[in-house]
Amino acid sequence: MEMTNAQRLILSNQYRLMSQLDPANAEKYHRFQTIIERGYALHMRELNKEFGCLPESECSEIINIMEMYHAMQESHKQLTEADQNKIDARRLQFLGFDLSTETQLVHYVRFLVNSEGLYSQFDQGEHQFNSQVPMLDKYRRMAAKWQSCPRQYHLSVSEFQQIFNA
Repeated sequence: MEMTNAQRLILSNQYRLMSQLDPANAEKYHRFQTIIERGYALHMRELNKEFGCLPESECSEIINIMEMYHAMQESHKQLTEADQNKIDARRLQFLGFDLSTETQLVHYVRFLVNSEGLYSQFDQGEHQFNSQVPMLDKYRRMAAKWQSCPRQYHLSVSEFQQIFNA
């Protein structure tokens, strides 16, 4: 992260204020303040994690994945009871992403659900959309299969199986 001295001074002061406003996290803010003031370039990368950046294309992709789960849940409701029993209902639950490797994606999903009020029907579970396993590649394969279905909100049992097995 490249910053001018003026930007470093402003950010350092912000961290100083944050440490006073949030005593529980004061140690973390003092550490960040030291990194900024002394210009430790290697450690400044850590601060990028604090701010992050999720490009528009990735935001759209995450919304598309969540919409796929919404469509599968709605399609499942429209099936006959006999066909519903052929599908493991647990596979209809959106698990989220892995917090350790897909951090920005987990935070974006939480933002969409908690702040934007979207997909409020999704169960966050005790891990709040932290699947604890990398999921993006699997979701991409599933979404590609879902996109190829002619009626995405009226899926058949075989289309469900194709999506799950992608």
